[in-house]
Amino acid sequence: KMSLKSERRGIHVDQSELLCKKGCGYYGNPAWQGFCSKCWREEYHKARQKQIQEDWELAERLQREEEEAYASSQSTQGAQSLTFSKFEEKKTNEKTRKVTTVKKFFTASSRAGAKKDIQETKAPSPSVNRQASIETDRVSKEFIEFLKTYHKPGQDIYKQCKLFLDTMNHKRDLSIEEQSECAQDFYQNVAEKLQTRWKVPPEKVEKAMDQIERYIMTRQYKYVFCPETTDDEKKDLAVQKRIRALHWVTPQMLCVPVNEEIPEVSDMVVKAITDIIEMDSKRVPREKLACITKCSKHIFNAIKITKNEPASADDFLPTLIYIVLKGNPPRLQSNIQYITRFCNPSRLMTGEDGYYFTNLCCAVAFIEKLDAQSLNLSQEDFDRYMSGQTSPKKQESDSWSPDTCLGVKQMYKNLDLLSQLNERQERIVSEAKKLEKDLIDWTDGITKEVQDIVEKYPLEIKPKSQALAAIDSENVENDKLPPPLQPQVYAG
Repeated sequence: KMSLKSERRGIHVDQSELLCKKGCGYYGNPAWQGFCSKCWREEYHKARQKQIQEDWELAERLQREEEEAYASSQSTQGAQSLTFSKFEEKKTNEKTRKVTTVKKFFTASSRAGAKKDIQETKAPSPSVNRQASIETDRVSKEFIEFLKTYHKPGQDIYKQCKLFLDTMNHKRDLSIEEQSECAQDFYQNVAEKLQTRWKVPPEKVEKAMDQIERYIMTRQYKYVFCPETTDDEKKDLAVQKRIRALHWVTPQMLCVPVNEEIPEVSDMVVKAITDIIEMDSKRVPREKLACITKCSKHIFNAIKITKNEPASADDFLPTLIYIVLKGNPPRLQSNIQYITRFCNPSRLMTGEDGYYFTNLCCAVAFIEKLDAQSLNLSQEDFDRYMSGQTSPKKQESDSWSPDTCLGVKQMYKNLDLLSQLNERQERIVSEAKKLEKDLIDWTDGITKEVQDIVEKYPLEIKPKSQALAAIDSENVENDKLPPPLQPQVYAG
């Protein structure tokens, strides 16, 4: 939900709207329907327990119907088969739902072998596997070295992590939501054991959880990031296409308080874009979150330098939207979903990481719903910009700062030239079509005039007349002519 700001809608978000709608004080998330991780899991389990109870009631009712049918009907075998098949169908559905309690999660799977074969057929290329293997080995060695500082608890933590990874490898048939629940249950149980059973200090618990997340998610990344069973890839392409269509949006339209003509501010914008793009290269949810946090801090610094005062939340969100539009980060929705599903929930519920991540989710939601009113444009201009018929007037070359990068100047100059060429081409095509029509009309008009003249003055062909004799030719037959004059000579 976006609040109103003056006459335009959309870029201002009250801080209360970022919090869990249940009022617990933690940050909410669109993926959790506005709840925080803790409240969402409570609601999820309530709904699951309600479903289980309804299934038990249905099973008992079907059992009673089966017994009544057995007692009253002559065709006891047929009735029993019919009702029992219904019960078995419901029982099968319940099994596929797989309630994600820790006890049920750590049971063996009969489909482990078959699913392992399927995963092996979908494995990446050998070079990718080698690269992933090198990184996995490095992370494993660092994790073992880290656990040595915990002595006996470190050994137990390593066993728990190995057990979790082995179980996840045997549970590939679970949906991504159920795998996410398994990971969240694992985080919660390990954190509780660290605090209660192993008496680890709180500051060391947080470090341990970060290392545990890094270890298990580095190994699980290729299986749970943008899996084929989800529509994450489809959402990625939709967001990428949407951002490309909005390439014409300017900082002024978003009321972004950032002046990129200041070299230091321009550097901050470039670093922010680099950080948000770099998020896709990380494999651990916490490291992806760190990229979002670094990007956000560069944004705050850019605003602070421009305004010469600390940035506010109302300044931050429009600038974050501008950075996302300018950077068009790859696989944006997949990264958001991956963080939501497999990050240690405590990081998303509190702290600066949770705050910046929630703002990023709001920015993506705003981009998906962005319209003319959000940018303070008329609907006609918005439609023309979106269709590519025209674009907002770019900055004139003579208004650039002397310190502006030459490449940026050349880029805008080329964009202006392309825009002018596009308008010129459209004008030429229009004039050519008009000329073609005029030529056709002129030809038809001349043809009609000629036909009218021919009809009015028909052409008459007369017989050939006898040719007249030339004056200078010898005419011996005509004796009526006087003799030619002879020259006379007079003697002097």
